[in-house]
Amino acid sequence: MKSIAILGSTGSIGTQTLEAVDFLNDIKVSALTAGGNIELLERQARKYKPSVVAVADLSKAADLKLRLADTDIEVVSGQEGICYAATLDEVDMVVAAIVGIAGLSPVYDAICAGKDIALANKETLVTAGDIIMPLAREKGVGMLPVDSEHHAIFQCITEKKNIKNLIITASGGSFFGKTPQELENVTVEDALNHPNWSMGRKITIDSATLMNKALEVIEAHHLFNVDYDRIKVVVHRESIVHSMVEYTDNSVLAQMATPDMRLPIQAALTYPEMAEGIAKPLDLSKICTLSFYEPDRKTFPALDLGLYAGKTGGSMPVVFNAANEAAVQMFLDGKIRFMEIVQLVEKAMEKHTVIPNPTIKEISEIDKKIRGDLNC
Repeated sequence: MKSIAILGSTGSIGTQTLEAVDFLNDIKVSALTAGGNIELLERQARKYKPSVVAVADLSKAADLKLRLADTDIEVVSGQEGICYAATLDEVDMVVAAIVGIAGLSPVYDAICAGKDIALANKETLVTAGDIIMPLAREKGVGMLPVDSEHHAIFQCITEKKNIKNLIITASGGSFFGKTPQELENVTVEDALNHPNWSMGRKITIDSATLMNKALEVIEAHHLFNVDYDRIKVVVHRESIVHSMVEYTDNSVLAQMATPDMRLPIQAALTYPEMAEGIAKPLDLSKICTLSFYEPDRKTFPALDLGLYAGKTGGSMPVVFNAANEAAVQMFLDGKIRFMEIVQLVEKAMEKHTVIPNPTIKEISEIDKKIRGDLNC
């Protein structure tokens, strides 16, 4: 029986991972971690009986210990506690579902400990892909993509040769077809109204700006070792084709499925086997139309900004990611307008002097500086 640790178990990916665990019924949950939602974490802990639970918020650790005092579950806290949970001896695979740069250190430690990674955290490879992927190869661990787009590409790559282009699909988010003028005064509620996917708040805002596609391009570059010029993005409103691979003979393989994050989660949990599907079957006769469009790069400049960050390399993607995380939170808190998100990211990148090969420590320091500069 495979044993897993779920980092970010109370978030969107974490809760859907537990749904997949319930469906599969042959996976042991050995560790659960959360940011601060100890009410849900307690319920999860009592149901799945892990060896360890970790809460990032130090101020809530004592309360969680009291809540679980009648159990044998070890309660740890802070970043050290999360890294401890990710490296337990009994754990075979770590589901990396912590949002943002906070997910980097536990993934790094888990790889060092020889754990396979089911990666749902884009920022790990965006900020430190040049460190993480060589380390994974050195340690012989699997890096299994949980993002629906990268999972689709993973399924479409029959051999790691003769690949002409990777084609990442984008839903277009909440504001497809809007002009810059129409986006000037959109609300947080408007931006969170995604047409197809049920996701966390941060990634839903990233979808609305197309920032998530920029992050996914950088992630795909590292995951599949493909040059940026051979990673394309197309808008596909139906979210049925999750991504495609074009080969040198101009044939294209596409992965199609209903838009359900439990599908790539389950695929990662059961790899290299394929189990009966938790997601609904795809009925093509009811879909009728699959549409594809070029992204509107003028209205949504985040895509080209991310491409510039990736091609520049070094510490620039760290700045790109940190400024975006900070700006998205400012938007969610009502401190800035929607269109200012990308503007703040661009300004942060313009001010930055690139460090060619930043260490994990330097990545963390740059991240903190960028957030401090934006007063987050």
